[in-house]
Amino acid sequence: MAHTPITPDSAAGVLIQRLGYAGLIPFATLALLMWIVTPEAHPLVAMALTSYAAVICAFLGGIHWGIGLRHNAPSRKLHMVWGVVPSLVAWIGVMMPAYAGLPLLAVLLIACYLVDRKTWAEAGLRDWMTLRFRLTVVSTLACLLGAAAT
Repeated sequence: MAHTPITPDSAAGVLIQRLGYAGLIPFATLALLMWIVTPEAHPLVAMALTSYAAVICAFLGGIHWGIGLRHNAPSRKLHMVWGVVPSLVAWIGVMMPAYAGLPLLAVLLIACYLVDRKTWAEAGLRDWMTLRFRLTVVSTLACLLGAAAT
């Protein structure tokens, strides 16, 4: 059975793009709320933004496990090892106060992008790097803006 790749212009690709952009809604909303909520609500919003960023970082690591588990995976060991790094670093970010954890998560989002940029091409995912870049820019800025509000 032939495998048809999912490209950004395929029906599944359009769905992936919509889901990716929809995933920015919590980043943008929570970063904005960090600046406007009452002092009583501020810790809850900070934890929500930090936790959401950490979950997304863990998701980005999990993609590498998906790549590494394929029977013909290039750089399998790299994908499997890197796949756990974002979740471990994100866990540290969640345990820190938001003024420190959110910048750590912003750096981690950038690191995830840079690793993806180096590894996704050989895994046949080069067409997705424009979307990855856009999502990384907005999510990173949201973390930094949220941290600035603490």
